[in-house]
Amino acid sequence: MAKYVLEFEKPIIELEEKIFEMRSMSDQLDIDDEIAVLEEKVERLRGNIYEQLTRWQRVQLARHPERPFTLDYIEMICDDFIELHGDRSFRDDPAIVGGPAQIDGIELVLIGHQKGHDTKENLKRNFGMPNPEGYRKALRLMSLAEKFRLPVVTLIDTPGAYPGIEAEERGQAEAIARNLIEMAGLKTPIVNIVIGEGASGGALGIGMGDRFYMMENTWYSVIAPESCSSILWRSWEYKEQAAEALRLTAWDILELGISDGIIREPVGGAHRDHEAAADEVKNQIVTSLRELKKLSHDELLDQRSARYRKIGVWGTA
Repeated sequence: MAKYVLEFEKPIIELEEKIFEMRSMSDQLDIDDEIAVLEEKVERLRGNIYEQLTRWQRVQLARHPERPFTLDYIEMICDDFIELHGDRSFRDDPAIVGGPAQIDGIELVLIGHQKGHDTKENLKRNFGMPNPEGYRKALRLMSLAEKFRLPVVTLIDTPGAYPGIEAEERGQAEAIARNLIEMAGLKTPIVNIVIGEGASGGALGIGMGDRFYMMENTWYSVIAPESCSSILWRSWEYKEQAAEALRLTAWDILELGISDGIIREPVGGAHRDHEAAADEVKNQIVTSLRELKKLSHDELLDQRSARYRKIGVWGTA
């Protein structure tokens, strides 16, 4: 059973716990038919709930502490992975992990934000909020990928770049801007996948590439709903309205022409079945890299430039 239960998940969890209790008594009682009826009811209820999620509920699912994070995906989808550390300038930032990897015989460099599964690990990883040295480490790994002609895959899951004074003193904005400049001209394929939260420049700092995908229950926006609410209404109480106005879900981002597709999750979210979620992510990575591998460097850069030029709406006054 899940250790962490969201409010809208409670009716499902209550029925699942009841089924679990009944199964423990099935040796003494003939209740197989009753269990089957309850299981059908759970499936119908789960389908109804997760087909009608609000934007705020999807934000909550994206933040679920039992969702797989970057290192979990690496363990499940990579045949080989060597983590590299440090930015060769200041220190190693545990909020971003990365290194050379192999997936289905494809050699690549994989980079991603890393959160913690408990308080101790979250403190170590700074809750997935990178400092400038994290982005500089990512850039070092991308330059390494370009040198050895390896594609780059980034897994995005951050509530934002760390906003502390020390981070600003060490050039947080410059580090993110530098990554964008370099990624725009990187002569190797880049695939970005949002596996959880995609907030502001924190996500954008490793989020520019040739293909951009979002998992079904993730979000991507310039600002988190709570922060938006606190600015517009001077209170976090309007976070649900803010989430609706921001249009930040995978479906919204696809409709806006920013993403290239949605990676389906198991019913109930990626935290319900890590292996199934990882299979979907792996399939998308392999498919995308095989498509991009056919392009020359010039074709790759031309398509990347055209991809970003067509995003957004503008007019001439």
